[in-house]
Amino acid sequence: MSRRTRRIGALLAPGAALALWLVLGALLLRSTLTPEQDGALSAALGSAAGPLIGVGALWWLAAAGLGAWAAGRVRKLWAAPAARLTDSLRVMAENPAAPAPAPEGAPEIRALTAAVSDLAERRKALQDSLDARVREASAAVAHERDQLAALMAELQQSVVVCNLEGRILLYNGRARALTKRLSRSPGGAGGVELMGLGRSIHGVVDAARLDHARETVERRQARGEGAASARFVAATPEGRLLQVGMAPVRSGGEGAMTGFVLMFDDVTEEHAAQIQRDRHLQGLIEASRSSFTSMQAALDTLDYPDLQPDEREQFQQVVRDEVGAMSARLETTAAEAARDARIRWPLQDMLGADLLSAAARRMESGHGASAAVEEAPEDLWLSVDSFGLIEALAFLGGRLATRLKAQGLSLRLAPAGGWAHLDIVWRGEGAPAAETLSGWLGEAMNGEGGPSVRDLAERHGGEIWLERDRKRDLAFFRFLLPAASGAEAADSETLSSRPEYYDFNLFAASEASRHLDDRPLTGLAYTVFDTETTGLNPSGGDEIIQIGAARIVNGRILRGELFEQLVDPRRDIPEAGIPIHGVTPEMVRGKPTIGEVLPVFHAFAADTALVGHNVAFDMRFLALKEEQAGVRFDQPVLDTLLLSSILHPDATSHSLDSIAGRLGVKITGRHTAAGDALATAEVFLKLLPLLQHRGIETFGQARKAAQESYYARLKY
Repeated sequence: MSRRTRRIGALLAPGAALALWLVLGALLLRSTLTPEQDGALSAALGSAAGPLIGVGALWWLAAAGLGAWAAGRVRKLWAAPAARLTDSLRVMAENPAAPAPAPEGAPEIRALTAAVSDLAERRKALQDSLDARVREASAAVAHERDQLAALMAELQQSVVVCNLEGRILLYNGRARALTKRLSRSPGGAGGVELMGLGRSIHGVVDAARLDHARETVERRQARGEGAASARFVAATPEGRLLQVGMAPVRSGGEGAMTGFVLMFDDVTEEHAAQIQRDRHLQGLIEASRSSFTSMQAALDTLDYPDLQPDEREQFQQVVRDEVGAMSARLETTAAEAARDARIRWPLQDMLGADLLSAAARRMESGHGASAAVEEAPEDLWLSVDSFGLIEALAFLGGRLATRLKAQGLSLRLAPAGGWAHLDIVWRGEGAPAAETLSGWLGEAMNGEGGPSVRDLAERHGGEIWLERDRKRDLAFFRFLLPAASGAEAADSETLSSRPEYYDFNLFAASEASRHLDDRPLTGLAYTVFDTETTGLNPSGGDEIIQIGAARIVNGRILRGELFEQLVDPRRDIPEAGIPIHGVTPEMVRGKPTIGEVLPVFHAFAADTALVGHNVAFDMRFLALKEEQAGVRFDQPVLDTLLLSSILHPDATSHSLDSIAGRLGVKITGRHTAAGDALATAEVFLKLLPLLQHRGIETFGQARKAAQESYYARLKY
């Protein structure tokens, strides 16, 4: 029965009850009369039937109207306000921050509402006091948590902790950056988010390899080895090679294995360089063996006393040719070895200004050379061997100060595209010949056999040279050094936001064999999403222009694991909608198409239930593009609009703004996909305890209740 039918029935019920009472009274009166009295009454009523019928009809109509009016007034002043007050009380019971109900209805209801509001204020004050004490008691735990997060963020190795099912419950920024680089989308929609709390590590490392490594660890544990671990190399779907180390996480430190720690290194380049080195070495050995054989044969022939001069010259030329070929091969091998050394040498990002300051201190402490530091760009980072480069600058500064007695030494740094110029500058009076200065660049910095300044520059893939500025009477050595790449800088900026990297409660999570409908609502992972579109007619040619999504794991919104992507709709965006969603044609021009974005979003939402507000609208847009994108969104879905309608059937509106207002949720970024997704996620979490109070505790119960809502009949 619909809400409209129930309201009409409520209005007509008093009139119907009055009519039934009159009919029953008449029947009771006639049952007390004798046959003669009943006959006389019937005759009298028959003669007056006409007038009575007219008067009776008017009476019935008046009575029914009066009853309906009275019922409406009762509902307006008492029933509806009482129902809305009840809904508000349920919300306030779960959320002390929820707004107090507005006074409405009869004076008695208003007085009751005022008393409820007063109690709510008192409860809020008590809750605030309790929260303050909890915060104080949690300070030590929070400090340890922050120390853990800081330690994990600073580790140079990618670290991931998983439970036995392979669900991720801790990871650091290096691991996240590594997996994003491994999964860059060729369509330009960004990397697929493989790393996230509650996600499966099997998207990074094959399950069979992990199972084998786990069995190895367990066997070593059974043998009593104190540091049971396993190492293996795994290939990613993109063809990269990962060197992986596994160590167990044990209950109580020495008990049964409850999870495992993985440490990753991308060894693709190192492996390729090793193969190349092996090939060069093998080629050198084979070619040298052939050359030695030819030279030995030529030398043996030259020993013949009766050898003619022209023949002797011919065999001598063979020896010379083979020696030259061997020399060329050795030079090529040496160059390849130097290039491999540069590839393998650890370069680290360092702020340019910090590098200059450290080099100036080293020049003064190690060589007695005082150098001024010119102001460097604040955002210029270098990818360098910081120790070696500082030593090279100190070496040159010492030579300039002791041998040249140079004046006005200074260090300066400037960007040069994807590179940087680092100069050590001095005044040019009495400068020796350029050959002398350039000769310093080839000298070993730390005695015989050590690297030279030029070696160090080449190790960075750059150069060093001498220049003169005759107008200002200056001379300087200039290093060409690599700046930190934009991709690394972007990763650093992203990681500085410190997303929520861990949730140890996932150790207790189990995915084994339980059907989703039987799972508690609070025990599931959700992807809450929203779309912005060119219009409201998905079947009529309107297109998605933005998708935003947030993940909920263990009852927490993971704000560090958001999905937000603009989409090129390949059609016009109506100007009437731009003030609402704020997406202009210029913003989407050149962005990935929906066929490129949906596979990335599908991977983001893997292994989760979908949640949205009026989500049938968004799902219709996705369904129409599934074939084009080659994906299928077959996850179960919940709708906050439907859930609100079954919890608050008497509410006048179930828009996202109205629900948020009732539940005390503040919305920021309204009508942007990411902003609406976050707001919907917060609303959804507020609805869960209210559903539990209604006896709706499992996912299946929530789906069944939502399907009975009036709004579930809407189609798109």
